[in-house]
Formats: sequence, structure tokens, C-alpha cells
Amino acid sequence: MEEQKIPGERIQSILEKYPKERRYSLAIMQDMQRLFGFVPKEGLEKLSVFVDCPLMELYSMVTFYKALSMKPKGKHIIRVCDGTACHVRGSVNLIGAVRRTLGIGPDETTEDRAFSLELVNCVGACALSPVMVIDGKYYGKVTMESLPDVFQAVREGGAL
Repeated sequence: MEEQKIPGERIQSILEKYPKERRYSLAIMQDMQRLFGFVPKEGLEKLSVFVDCPLMELYSMVTFYKALSMKPKGKHIIRVCDGTACHVRGSVNLIGAVRRTLGIGPDETTEDRAFSLELVNCVGACALSPVMVIDGKYYGKVTMESLPDVFQAVREGGAL
């Protein structure tokens, strides 16, 4: 995947919205995640200087929080539940079908940056297992045959 070049002035505009205090580090990283789709390395470096915080401390934060990523994510995030009920009802097969259909595994993003795949422990919809969530919409009792139609509908901006 081609590395995305982030203009320094866009990072600087985020930093300037906050006081130069460490306690705002997480909020600043969340703003970077929202704007760029990930937290760029150069963003962490500038943040380190801005709030006078060791870079390693910021790396610890960005790798701890699941909502933050240092790798670009896709426009659409697919979260496949691998909790007990979903696992028993075939989430492993569903994950394999996503891999075959989109060519990505867990924590990977399609080349066109349309989709990223994440595994989650539970989405609280056990009765619908196996279940996946794409952009906040739940898809329950998902079959391998239905996946291409679901992904096509999501690409086209709709939902199945």
C-alpha cells in the first residue's frame, strides 16, 4: 500500500486548537485519527514536541487504544464478532470468507483503502451470530454467499 503523505500544516492546525499540555494528547490523537484515518508518525513527533512529552509515551497511548491506529484504515471498517456465540456459529468461516472476498485478514486494509477488517470480542448481538458491523450497521446471520452483495452495497453507499 502506498504511504500517505500528510502535510505538516494540517497537523499543526490540529495542535493549535489545544493548550500545550500533556492532558490533551489523547484528544489531539483522536483528531488526527478522524482527519487522516490514522495517527501519522510525523503527527506523534510534532505532538511530542508540542506538549513536551517523550515520544515513547505517545506510542504507548496510540498502541493501547483500539480506536487509534498508526496504519491507514479503510473508509469502511468491518468488525467481525469473534465472541463465544459467534465463534461457535462460524465466525472463523466468516473471517475466511472476508479474506477470500476482499483479500484482507484481521488488522489489514484493502489496497483501495475502501475496507479494513477488525476482530472484536463481542458486539452484544449474540442472537444474530455470526455477526459483523460495518460503519455502525449490524449484519446478522451472515452467510458466505451474502458477503459480496453486502460489500457491494456498502461501496455504493447503501446498506443491504
